[in-house]
Amino acid sequence: MSKRRSSYRPEDQEAFYRLLEDPVIQSFLEADIFLKVSDKYLLSMVVEYFGRVGLPGHLYNRIHFFLALYIASDMEEDNPTSKRSIFQFLLGREHWPDLYKEFLKLKVEFFHAMEHRAWVTPDLCEEVCRG
Repeated sequence: MSKRRSSYRPEDQEAFYRLLEDPVIQSFLEADIFLKVSDKYLLSMVVEYFGRVGLPGHLYNRIHFFLALYIASDMEEDNPTSKRSIFQFLLGREHWPDLYKEFLKLKVEFFHAMEHRAWVTPDLCEEVCRG
């Protein structure tokens, strides 16, 4: 069995750490006290997904972070309540019901840009965490 190589690059990790400074992302992570959507494996999947999409690191923004986290959550947890919390933080508690369909369209585009490769091995998650 061959070991799948990681796709993420140093610039993907730099983009991830830069986005952790975003006030909306910080609030989201602070509110996720039970780590339903932000455990280290789901967050490491965000970095790997950035690598699979392949944008220059400086172009990643808050929406990319939440798109990647949503897909990771879909893969690992598939918890509707957790995923709804992503909508509420990104789109606003009042407006998310009107905007989430646009988010889901973007999610499909992001997933397509990842070449539909959402599975990330536990070993690769550990590698990202160490990186």
